[in-house]
Amino acid sequence: MPHTETPGTEAAPHPRLRWWTELPLIVLVYACYSAGRLIVRGDVSDAVDHGLAILDIEKALHLNAEHPLNRLFTREPWIGVPADFWYASLHYVVTPAILIWLFRSRAVRYRAARTWLMTSTFIGLIGFTLLPTCPPRLLDAGHGFVDTMAQYSSYGWWGGEASAPRGLGGMTNQYAAMPSLHVGWALWCGVMLWRHGGTRTAKVAGVVYPLVTTIVVMGTANHYFLDAVAGAAVMGAGLLLTPFVRRTAERARTRLTARFAPAAAGSAGPANDSANGSAATSATARDGAGSAIVSGGCQTSAGERFPRQREQRFGPGGEPDPAPSGAEDGTPAPAR
Repeated sequence: MPHTETPGTEAAPHPRLRWWTELPLIVLVYACYSAGRLIVRGDVSDAVDHGLAILDIEKALHLNAEHPLNRLFTREPWIGVPADFWYASLHYVVTPAILIWLFRSRAVRYRAARTWLMTSTFIGLIGFTLLPTCPPRLLDAGHGFVDTMAQYSSYGWWGGEASAPRGLGGMTNQYAAMPSLHVGWALWCGVMLWRHGGTRTAKVAGVVYPLVTTIVVMGTANHYFLDAVAGAAVMGAGLLLTPFVRRTAERARTRLTARFAPAAAGSAGPANDSANGSAATSATARDGAGSAIVSGGCQTSAGERFPRQREQRFGPGGEPDPAPSGAEDGTPAPAR
């Protein structure tokens, strides 16, 4: 017996994904993220205090991996220079590339993946607002950190101010170290590659990319280890909130559709009625003009019916014989 759904309980179909609607949405979210980082700079002294507090906690927990990595990157240009390129570019290349890949080949999973990334990004923005943190590279030199981005700036397009291009360092918030969304976004990319890559190479890349990114952000003195941990925690929180965000967005879309659809139908209604009335009038006019020929019994010419039957013009009792003479041999019947 075929399954039938109770009327009113069918799930509303998702609208088809279109790149010209997805791209502005992603650009808007990233613009809000960048503007939020720029606006909520916080007090520099508070940011320095937060950075030193994180460093003290790591030392107490014996988690201080930043110093040995930073010394290695500073001493070995063949490691430090590629690491700076990694930090300055892949964050802005790999993430959009995986989004496009999911959109084109995994559209069913794209919605959840996109919502997860955006939700986590906004949570990270809350972290920047509540806890402005000075990165290791901006601490006093007595704390033992070297800014590799500044040291190797002649090799790339960046200056001495984070990964911003030369001359644009004032347009970025350098005290947005906690949490590390470099690590968070890399973890998201890794999960997408592991789950949907389908090949061993993709799965290996899904493990290597976030792992190397975590090493890079510490070795270049842009983040503490706990920043990386916080970035992973932010992605975990975003993953948990994704179903709720999707349901909320779906309800909002349904309400907007229900609110604006009747208005659109009402505005189109008179035009449709007028068009239907005009069509009916035209049909009536056409039929009326030939009513003596067309409308009376499917006539095609005066006095002729389908299939080639003569119209009855005899009064009562004057009907012709049912089998006139000559009918069987094909000769016409005599005229009366």
